Amino acid sequence: MKEILIVEDDADIREILSFNLENEGYAVSCAGSAEEGLVMIHPGISLAILDVMLPGKSGFQMASEIRKGGNTSLPIIFLTARTSENDVLTGFSAGADDYLGKPFSTGELLARVRAVLRRSTAITDACNDTLMLGPLIIDNKAATVTLDGMIIELSHKEHQLLELLVSSAGTFIPRSEIIARLWQDAPYVTERTIDVHIARIRSKLGPCRDLIVSKAGFGYCADPHFNGK
Repeated sequence: MKEILIVEDDADIREILSFNLENEGYAVSCAGSAEEGLVMIHPGISLAILDVMLPGKSGFQMASEIRKGGNTSLPIIFLTARTSENDVLTGFSAGADDYLGKPFSTGELLARVRAVLRRSTAITDACNDTLMLGPLIIDNKAATVTLDGMIIELSHKEHQLLELLVSSAGTFIPRSEIIARLWQDAPYVTERTIDVHIARIRSKLGPCRDLIVSKAGFGYCADPHFNGK
């Protein structure tokens, strides 16, 4: 049984979410603040649903701490009334997998939960267990990315995006196609979201950031001849 953590300071919303998710067969844990929620994170949690406007630390800050703490694979959905493009991009920059604006219907939330859990456990049929490009190695079985032997901490979505580019090295993939293949059930994702994720991946690749090539009007591509120099 998959366990979902809800972090929401409104007790009524917590109760409604918990009731509906449990009816769908999920185990549910609840917290009223980011500080309380952070202590409840454990390897058995399959998904975290975080309100953005929390007392004390915000949902954005909690997500950033989860990612910085090394938990890069936990899927995160943000719930918030703040749905401007900048807010959405901030959420994805903090490591979100989806972003649901308030008010929302229970049916929509459950559909998003199913979609995020499905994406987080799906394995791309076309990918190999191990992909290599120059000093970069993507091990899909171990869910690790190493560069010159050093592990690079990527979020689940960053891992998927880098894997997509490397498995298609030499081919420019348009932003629209990246969205269709990796975020098909997330209406808040825009082409700018892809740019944000690419920027985060490049920053983590450091001196090897040029492994990812961009071309205006074409999209992004992994350089098939990259050797780390």
